[in-house]
Amino acid sequence: MNTRLTDSIDFHGKALLLRSERQKVIASNIANADTPRYAARDIDFKSALADATGVRSAADSAAGSNALIASSTHAGHLGGASRSGESGARIDSTALKYRVTEQPSLDGNSVDLDRERANFADNAMRFEAALRFINGSVRTTLSAIRGE
Repeated sequence: MNTRLTDSIDFHGKALLLRSERQKVIASNIANADTPRYAARDIDFKSALADATGVRSAADSAAGSNALIASSTHAGHLGGASRSGESGARIDSTALKYRVTEQPSLDGNSVDLDRERANFADNAMRFEAALRFINGSVRTTLSAIRGE
């Protein structure tokens, strides 16, 4: 019974961590809008969330067979670079991707400020929605425990 109460909150908690990491990546893109040869990056949120939660659809599983898998060829090699968040939510190299540029600039920078600002606002709104869902779930659970 206890896992049913926490599974939804845990899912949204992991989504919050990933949204926070995505916000940092988008902010980095905006900050480097004038940096020559800077390549804009973004997180493949769907695959990162699927990795963090361990939940994959049939379509994702079929597409996953084409993913690049890093392996070590020597016992002295270090593990792959990844940024770990709490509760198993992490951004690895398969989720952090370079953005395809639609209008290349003369200095090689691939940041489209209009797109980045829109993504920043969209991600912030989704972060707020997940946070409100968690707060509502906790409030409802506490209300049920108190018998209100």
